[in-house]
Amino acid sequence: MTIPRVISERTLLAATERGVLTPDQAERLRALEAELAPVAAPLAQVLPDDDERLRFISGFGDIFVTIGLALFLGALSYFAERQFEATGVWAIMAAAAWLLAEFFTRRQRMALPSIVLLIVFAVSVFFLCASFADPLTEGAGRMALVLPMLPEISGSMAVVIAGLGTFAAVALHYWRFRVPITPAAGAAALVTVVIGLVGALDPGLAETIISPLLLACGLAVFALAMSFDISDPQRLTRRTDIAFWLHLLAAPLIVHPLIQGFVWADGTPGATGTAAWPMLATFAVLGLVAVLVDRRALLVSGLAYAGIAFAALVRDSGVAGSSTPLTILVLGAFILLLSALWHPLRRAVLAMLPAGLARRLPNPTVLSTTRIASST
Repeated sequence: MTIPRVISERTLLAATERGVLTPDQAERLRALEAELAPVAAPLAQVLPDDDERLRFISGFGDIFVTIGLALFLGALSYFAERQFEATGVWAIMAAAAWLLAEFFTRRQRMALPSIVLLIVFAVSVFFLCASFADPLTEGAGRMALVLPMLPEISGSMAVVIAGLGTFAAVALHYWRFRVPITPAAGAAALVTVVIGLVGALDPGLAETIISPLLLACGLAVFALAMSFDISDPQRLTRRTDIAFWLHLLAAPLIVHPLIQGFVWADGTPGATGTAAWPMLATFAVLGLVAVLVDRRALLVSGLAYAGIAFAALVRDSGVAGSSTPLTILVLGAFILLLSALWHPLRRAVLAMLPAGLARRLPNPTVLSTTRIASST
C-alpha cells in the first residue's frame, strides 16, 4: 500500500512564519485536510499515538543556545546590578530578552530559547513596573491620610500596577513573536492583578478568601485552556501548545486550594492522618478530570499531596521507618502504570459519556480510531 504524502503541521507553521502562506491560507489548508481525513485514514495507522505533542526543542541546538542564554543573561544581570539600581537592572534585562528574541525567536524559531526569553522578559517587566509603582502607591497612601475619603493604597496596589503592565507587555510580545507560552504569562499577570485588587481593598478579606480566590482564578484559566483545546481536538496547531501552558498554570491554582485544607503546617495530613483518605479521593477526582481532558498537568500538581497522604497512611500502619522509600516506590509505580494504560483508560471513560460530549473533548487517539473504522 502506498502511503500518501502530506504536509506536516510543522511545515505549515514554518511556511506561515516565513511568509510563504498567510495564516488564513494555512487555516484553509487545515480545514481541507480535516474534510479529506477519511481518505488519508490509512496514514493514521502508521503514525504514533502522541496525545500531547509539544514543541519544547527542535534539536540539541535549542539546549546549546539556552545554556548560552543562561550564562549571558546571568552575567549581564550581575554587571547591571553593580552599575544601576533595581529599576535599571530590570529594564536592562527586559530589553536584552526582547532583543535576543528578535533573533532566536523571530528569525531562528527556536522553541526552548523562546520560552526562556519570554519568562525572563515577563519577570523583568513585572519587577520593573513594581519598582516604578512603589513610589506612586506610597504617595497615594500619604494622600489618603490628608483626604480620608480616599481608599488606603498599600503595596497590593503596586502588585496591581505591575500585573497590568506585565499583561500589556506580554500582549505586545505575543503580537511580535507568537510564543505559545505567552498567553499563560498574560493569564498569570491577570491572576496577580485580581489578588492585588482584593488585597488593596481589604487586606483582612484577602487573607480569609485567598484559597477560594486562587481556586476561582484556576478554574477560569482552566476554562480558557479548554477553549483552546476544544478548538483543536486533534492537537495539530499552535493552539494545543497554548492550551498546554494554560493547563500548567491552572493546575497548581486548582490543586493547592482544594487539598491544602487537609494538610497541617508541618506537611502531614490532619491530626492523625485521617485526612489522607479525603486527599486521595480529591486526587482521584482530579485524575479523572485529567483523563477526560487528556492533560496530565493536574496529576503532576497533585502528586506531592498524594505522596504526603500515602506516607501518612504508611506511618499509621506502623511502617514508619520505610515510609519515604515505600511512598516513592508506590508513586513511581502508579505513574508508570498510568502511562502504560492511559489510552485504554481514556477510551473506557469516554465510552461512558454521551457521544456528542465525547466527540467535543480533546481526544486525538479515539478520533483517529473512529475515522479509521468509518473509512473501512
